[in-house]
Amino acid sequence: MAEEKGQTTEPDRRAPVPGPGVPALALEAVHAAYGPYRALFGVSLAVSPGGGVALIGPNGAGKSTVARVASGLVVPSAGRVLLDGEDVTGRPAHEIARRGLVHVPEGRAVFSSLSVEENLVLSFAARVGRRGVGAALERAYAAFPVLAERRRQEAGTLSGGQQRILSLAKVLAVAPRCLVVDELSLGLAPVMVDAVYEGLAAARAAGTAVLVVEQHVERALGVVDDAVVLAQGRVTWRGPADQAQAAAGLALTGGGGDPAESGSEG
Repeated sequence: MAEEKGQTTEPDRRAPVPGPGVPALALEAVHAAYGPYRALFGVSLAVSPGGGVALIGPNGAGKSTVARVASGLVVPSAGRVLLDGEDVTGRPAHEIARRGLVHVPEGRAVFSSLSVEENLVLSFAARVGRRGVGAALERAYAAFPVLAERRRQEAGTLSGGQQRILSLAKVLAVAPRCLVVDELSLGLAPVMVDAVYEGLAAARAAGTAVLVVEQHVERALGVVDDAVVLAQGRVTWRGPADQAQAAAGLALTGGGGDPAESGSEG
């Protein structure tokens, strides 16, 4: 391979809109490590405002580390992270989130002792204010009826797939400026995967820029414009999504050992 060649409405617009040609999210020559283990080597990628990029590659390639660097959970050892053209390298994750980037990591991110609706209300109030909560709840329940049926149930008693849906609904019902999703379909039944990808497509239509890390390559490529293939912490291919299948197939025969991806597929 050649090197380097549900329903959703208005996005969160608290961050300033970038000027023409400025990516919503960009990583420039990023290196990252976990102690002595080097996970990324000069990774560069860019997601345009309202655009979509799929990050694909074998297990251990460094994909989850890229997502964590983008959201501030991992500080790169070299290189830069830019959000709407502004250098946010090394800034804490909560500050980057306030600027409009939302990271949905692999697994579940819910308050187990709170009800489904309490989880949603807390998330929506923080992003759209109390006045916008009611409308956001309606969108979440319309996109994911299982949550409406269980709105009074403690989140910790939901099934694993239902908890994943809840964590995604908190994001997709109020589309952010930029969304980074890691293993979007992990643990979900096929019908729920369809609903989640419909929500992701709607978020893009509302103007959200998305970076998708996904084990189901075909699903990821179906909702983005471009793809970046990662192998052993390095970019090995980049280009239009409709040309990425061959490059992805070659990359998936390899592997690595990224600690951020241990136990995950894809």
